[in-house]
Amino acid sequence: MRINIIGGGPAGLYFAILMKKANPANQITVHERNGPDDTFGWGVVFSGRTLSNLREADAESHAEITRLFEAWDNVDVVRRYEKISVRGNSFSGVSRLQLLKTLQRRAEQLRVSLLFRSEINDIDLLRADCHLLVGADGINSTVRQRFAEHFGPNLSVRSNRYIWYGTNKLFPGLTLTFRENEAGVFSAHSYKFNRTTSTFIVECDPQTWEQAELATMNEADDRAYVEQVFALDLQGHSLLSNNSKWINFILVKNARWAFENVVLMGDALHTAHFSIGSGTKLAMEDAIALANSFRRHNDVSRALLEFESTRKPYIEDYQAAALESMLWFENVRQYLHLSPIELAYSLMIRSGRVDHEELKKRDPAFVATYESAIS
Repeated sequence: MRINIIGGGPAGLYFAILMKKANPANQITVHERNGPDDTFGWGVVFSGRTLSNLREADAESHAEITRLFEAWDNVDVVRRYEKISVRGNSFSGVSRLQLLKTLQRRAEQLRVSLLFRSEINDIDLLRADCHLLVGADGINSTVRQRFAEHFGPNLSVRSNRYIWYGTNKLFPGLTLTFRENEAGVFSAHSYKFNRTTSTFIVECDPQTWEQAELATMNEADDRAYVEQVFALDLQGHSLLSNNSKWINFILVKNARWAFENVVLMGDALHTAHFSIGSGTKLAMEDAIALANSFRRHNDVSRALLEFESTRKPYIEDYQAAALESMLWFENVRQYLHLSPIELAYSLMIRSGRVDHEELKKRDPAFVATYESAIS
């Protein structure tokens, strides 16, 4: 089977690995427009359940990825001078670049052809030259754009702005921090992903964005401004930029996931707000689901039909939960009157994926404190 994959991110690389493992005779080529060491962003997060899925799918890459992990079980909610910790959560962080390098090495070990700095100018020609064309080319997918009439994409640009920084200040857990100044409210999502570096994502609503005049600032001024807003939390550490820019989150959905011999995966197919921490997780689990469909069906059409019919309901549920989380942060002003313990509780149940009883199982002491506070 000849497979062409456009996009050398986690989704494309992992699908190539799994399909080559399933049948070494498969001829698989990954086309990536950037170089092997180019990546944007900093750390990515996996849950304990996702790690189990990765271990079952490919034990070799799982062992290498987890060797690099920083793990934690706490979510810390910081408001003014108080921090509330919620335990019993299973998360691990890893450098996005190290994840990509691990998957690249594993793919090369299995003799997948990796073509970097490979810009595809004729998608139709590439499609005609294979049994399966995979669009794993991210949120601005050229595959999705080329065949938009078949996929029926729906892209919604959200109101909040966000920027993805790194920092050498280590946050020993998933930390959600809320700071206010004369411009408005800023939220930070931070966590360590190796022994020296943390991800630091900052978002704000349109009113805050305009009042802070962030549109008029250059990159250095942006960083200096955000460092001042979160000075208490960064404790003298600088923010690190990797082509970091203020952007709007784009919610991606597609009415159809495949047609003929073309299929989408990862952010090209669907997105989930970063506050639920699952873009890379969903991308790699897409790869597992699609590879499993091909294990059960030799016919491309039947495999793609099964992939969509079995995976889509899960993604729709996940996007619904991510939407609730995103709306919480878009409307964060209405929650800041809460006491710190009430704010933390509201945060933990915001998506609907964790309810009161589940939270009680994870951290009985936290729930007891909350119940006492509201009684």
